[in-house]
Amino acid sequence: MLERPTISPADIIACLEADYGLSIAHIVFLPLGADPDTAVYRAVANDTTAYFVKLRRGNFPQATVALPNWLAASGMQHIIAPLATQSTGALWTQLDSFTLILYPFVAGHSAFASSLSSDQWVEFGVALHQLHTAAVPPALSRELPHETYTAYWRNRLSAFQKQAAEMAFADPSATELARVLQHKHDTINHMVTRAAQLGQFLAVQPLEQCLCHGDIHAWNILVDAADRLFLVDWDTLIVAPKEHDLMFIGAGIGGIWNTAQEAAWFYRGYGDTALNLTALTYYRYERIVQDFAVTCEQLLTSNAGGDDRAVMLHDLITQFQPDSVVAMAYATDERLQAQPSNKE
Repeated sequence: MLERPTISPADIIACLEADYGLSIAHIVFLPLGADPDTAVYRAVANDTTAYFVKLRRGNFPQATVALPNWLAASGMQHIIAPLATQSTGALWTQLDSFTLILYPFVAGHSAFASSLSSDQWVEFGVALHQLHTAAVPPALSRELPHETYTAYWRNRLSAFQKQAAEMAFADPSATELARVLQHKHDTINHMVTRAAQLGQFLAVQPLEQCLCHGDIHAWNILVDAADRLFLVDWDTLIVAPKEHDLMFIGAGIGGIWNTAQEAAWFYRGYGDTALNLTALTYYRYERIVQDFAVTCEQLLTSNAGGDDRAVMLHDLITQFQPDSVVAMAYATDERLQAQPSNKE
């Protein structure tokens, strides 16, 4: 979130001292990310050690910290593992309505702020292949969601389109979003319809599934001062076809990661793999549909969010720009429909 939550820094410091045994000198809110339910901070202890504090409001699947911890313990080097509490040994603790998770602070920048080099693209491919081939213990795997090709977000977006056409909104961001939804009505309907068609087809196919990050775009790649690369933000872990993650390579999210050269570097590290173009197309449409539905949920059903509202609106509008996600999803669909063996 971009706006500081109402919880006081003093309460966070007290929690870190009580549950982690830390003596905190100061703590600073970091206005990062578009998730209105997640707030992050940089805390510095009296011994100058820096920590990354994550506050997660609402549903908290414990596997989102247990699984990265297991990956790091198994030798995967591109993980920043959560720290255990001294009070219980758990990888998280509760603070009011938030779940608090503590990490070592790794100073760096995202792959959105600065483009990956060719070597880093290769390294990214290696890291994602390691993730996809990890032999997850059954006890952990059972705690993860498994792909069902649910119609939940498609139904939500269709309902919001109807709401946008029938209601007037006082909030400027909501008013502008309703205008965009009506102006882009046919395009949005096409994406919802195609995602439904492709999802129904994939649901009855015997596709191999693996551990997927679920949201591995450029903002979730951290590069530190030594040019080491880390995969971050594990809130969207899922067991799904590998295309759930591989769709991000070339998807154009944020208007980047949309060139053949970048994909070639990535697959040099990931290795030769047969891509299911139907699954790739589905995930690119479904991702846009979910993003749009989440934005509608935030802007059309509430006036809360402050600065987050304008950012979410801007992000949705830019998805229609050339070389961004809508154009890239349409291009992928055209490739799919041009396949001689296409039977979906």
